[in-house]
Amino acid sequence: MEDRTQLVGGQNPALQPTVIGGSPTQMGMGRTQMGIDPMRTQMGVGGMQTLEVSVMPGNKYAYWQGSPRNHALVSLKSGGQELGRRAPLNICLAIDRSGSMEGEPLEYVKRACEHVVDMLEPNDILSLVTFEENVDVLMPSRKVVNKPLVKEHIRRIYAGNTTNIYDGMMAACLQVSTVMGQAQGYVHRVLLLTDGEPTSGLRDYNSIVQQVSEQKQRGIAITALGFGQEYNEELMAGIARRSGGNYYYIQRPDLIPEVFRAELQQLMSIVAKNVRVRFHLSKWVNFRQVFGLQPSTVNRMIEVSIPDIERGTVRTALAEFDFEKHAQGEYRIAKIEVLYDDIVNNRPVQGQYDCIFQFTQDRGLIQSNYNPMVQTELEIAQASMNLQRTMMGVRTQQMTAMGALSELEKTRTMLMQAGRAGQAQEITMALQSIQQGSANVEKTLMGTIYNLDQGKR
Repeated sequence: MEDRTQLVGGQNPALQPTVIGGSPTQMGMGRTQMGIDPMRTQMGVGGMQTLEVSVMPGNKYAYWQGSPRNHALVSLKSGGQELGRRAPLNICLAIDRSGSMEGEPLEYVKRACEHVVDMLEPNDILSLVTFEENVDVLMPSRKVVNKPLVKEHIRRIYAGNTTNIYDGMMAACLQVSTVMGQAQGYVHRVLLLTDGEPTSGLRDYNSIVQQVSEQKQRGIAITALGFGQEYNEELMAGIARRSGGNYYYIQRPDLIPEVFRAELQQLMSIVAKNVRVRFHLSKWVNFRQVFGLQPSTVNRMIEVSIPDIERGTVRTALAEFDFEKHAQGEYRIAKIEVLYDDIVNNRPVQGQYDCIFQFTQDRGLIQSNYNPMVQTELEIAQASMNLQRTMMGVRTQQMTAMGALSELEKTRTMLMQAGRAGQAQEITMALQSIQQGSANVEKTLMGTIYNLDQGKR
């Protein structure tokens, strides 16, 4: 396909693209919708705003002699109104009942699980798996039609011995997958809670996250909930990242029910799942990275998976490219596809968009046309990378406490300027932890990094 776009001179204004820096086409959904906000394109049916997609170049101009480090931002925004239906849930609670959970922690876990039962509806599917050295399927997958009976199963949970995270997690995934054939249109999720390191079963990080990636391919996401001071935050965040689930650090046992409730509310508000963004690159465009996400590459097609999108939220994917020398004029640098399962309208959706840059020899045009929204996303990505360096410095003791405090102060200021007050507050908590000599600094920072990298706004 030619990479030149027909956008130079003599255009009918009514046919201007409805996506920033690109011309969209909706495949299988009719022609591009006109008469809507020119900054966005709707993806949905029946007039219902399921997702609005924007494709924004970091700068609509690029230097024709070769242009390093150019950026394109794909923004996926869901409608904020009540949409009248939610996807039914197929979830498994995978609960660590090792010896360290005995007493108050396990009692709060039971209370949290009962709250989950109360929030579910008869069409939802629930299963319960507990693990210590051994794994028990406390309740196989079933619809939540007898809540008192389900709660009786929960009350039977008791503390055991060591921690076999991997086998417990895999048993939970098996429960979810067993009913997936009869649960079309469901959201499939495992909620994994642990307070410790893997001490039995498979313990190798790379092997575990590889298996998690395979579960993602089957449509199962895993939300990782780490409780207390002893769990492996790198492993738990890796499990969540590779599967497309969420990650939580729970400091105190009394917070466990609230975190479970918040996670379930998010699951109930999902409007798009199995979300993927594909960049089909022109031959003179060199891919560098998609910040915070792990791309897969096939020839000149780059694909990233986006976590499920909830009602009233925005997910972003920020890609970085190098351009080789190119003739002056407007050209498509990438065809971008957005694919997802529309839960609101119960159908798959696929949209196609052009990302356009204008190549010029005028450096003044380049200097004066940076997109402020993309620049903000770059600042957020930089803040995440700064936090990773700081956390690694603290972990390896290559950075003093004073050095870590200084770097965290810089990052907090950067996040405040980028409008990320929530993550800036988490940095404040990390600063206080360092000053108090607390051991939870890395867990706090890991949660902040994870949230920044997920592109959720």
